[in-house]
Amino acid sequence: MTDNPQTVAEHDTFTVRRTIHIAAPVEKVWNAVTEPEHISRWFGRTVLQGTGVGAPGTVAWPDESAIPIRVEAVDRPRMISYRWCNDEAVESVPSELDAAHSTVFTFTLEPLRDGTQLTVVETGFETTLDPARNIESHRQGWDEQLDRLVAMLEAR
Repeated sequence: MTDNPQTVAEHDTFTVRRTIHIAAPVEKVWNAVTEPEHISRWFGRTVLQGTGVGAPGTVAWPDESAIPIRVEAVDRPRMISYRWCNDEAVESVPSELDAAHSTVFTFTLEPLRDGTQLTVVETGFETTLDPARNIESHRQGWDEQLDRLVAMLEAR
């Protein structure tokens, strides 16, 4: 598996960011970050009602409530953004997406000669109840989840 740098927390801009290399073509990576059946293999059980801008859905991990999610922007096969309400400080997960208190994560894909460079940037932590706690939690989460994505896509 490709060895990649860890996620960086940028507390001054309320952002987390990670850029990784995946030894797989852009189309394969695109499918893995946009199609629910593929996302569910490395991220969390994902259900989307469509793949275009505005498509609503949920993401859930075992023993946790489903988190509302929505597709915010799409530029196939270069970029997709999702908005979600994944606030660690909230006692109960909202059933509806609250755009005023949510974060947006964006996957940007760049083709390389030997695979794909994938960058994830999550912003908006300043709108959450505990920005510092959420930034750190999501930084750790992106390390774990993106390592799983690389392992899945690079499996022989």
